[in-house]
Amino acid sequence: MVSKVVMPRLSLTMKEGTVGKWYKKEGDSVEKGEAIVEVVSEKAAYDLESPASGVLRKILVSEGVDVPVDAVLAFVAAPDEPFSEEEMLLTPSQPTEKEEARILASPAAKRLAKERGIDLSQVKGSGPEGRISEEDVVRFVEGVSGTAPKVKQVIALSAFRKTSAERLSMSFKTAPHSTVVMEVDASKAKTLHEKLQVSYTTIIVKATARALIENPVVNSTLQANEIRVFEDINIGVATATEKGLVVPVIRNADKKSLKEIDDEIKNLSEKAKEGRVTKQDLTDGTFTITNLGMFGVDFFTPIINPPEAAILGVGKTAEKAIVVDGKIEIKLMLILSLSYDHRIIDGVPAAQFLQSVKDHLEKVDMPEA
Repeated sequence: MVSKVVMPRLSLTMKEGTVGKWYKKEGDSVEKGEAIVEVVSEKAAYDLESPASGVLRKILVSEGVDVPVDAVLAFVAAPDEPFSEEEMLLTPSQPTEKEEARILASPAAKRLAKERGIDLSQVKGSGPEGRISEEDVVRFVEGVSGTAPKVKQVIALSAFRKTSAERLSMSFKTAPHSTVVMEVDASKAKTLHEKLQVSYTTIIVKATARALIENPVVNSTLQANEIRVFEDINIGVATATEKGLVVPVIRNADKKSLKEIDDEIKNLSEKAKEGRVTKQDLTDGTFTITNLGMFGVDFFTPIINPPEAAILGVGKTAEKAIVVDGKIEIKLMLILSLSYDHRIIDGVPAAQFLQSVKDHLEKVDMPEA
């Protein structure tokens, strides 16, 4: 029986994905459950497994090409099984003659070419199947004018980075971002960190989960004309990898202890850095935390991870002289920044949520088990 390899839906808002890398070529034997192709969507890369054992008989979509969800990427069948060309031609990913004849170019490349009056048919593309990137247009302009600055190095956008860039651009263009910043006394967090041997991120995840219970509108999404408040509190923790940023999700963080959260963060972080994260690890997040404090960043304004309503940025911890009851004391301080979708959340609710996170970090005892 011929089995189809299709582009999966990796999130609620995903409409299309990009084929990143084929691990197998046509004619290779494959086993059911074996990773055969990398697909990229939103801020995550995901290894798609073979739906059956057999031979990868036909690849329909090349690396770097965008296709809609459920589009057929390839066929797996037995080596001697009759294979219908008609069946292949009826798949949604099969290009028409008109599509094959059109110029393949990224939206950024088309925009720049239009601005500069460049005929894209004259530009040589460096991407898959000759796809023209914005950098290709820039190089073409440089070659024509001879006046542009010299380029030392050209780094092609990977499928992962391309999708991530488009996703974040969409977030910033669609959701009107606003940010509130608050300084927090991290002395309590330091005590828990040293006593329980858990990370600061773990403690912040727990405090955030409690704050989301108290401020449910922050744990929501906007769909059509409705604000949908989530019952589950699934907190994504942004993790840097060699390919780029991924956001593994701590599900039901409000119901887990500090130790459980810490173990899960360590496990997911290790899987992410080794490229072993699964679809289950990366989906169904309702809120995201991103921490740049370990790089010496005081504070920053993170971009919302759609379709979520807000994201919490964590800066570095540093000792500061603080006035307490008229006396100067040295305290370990931390700056938190909340970027939020102003279509869903107003300034006061955003400030109240951040104040709630602050209160839980400074005043509220957390379970040790």
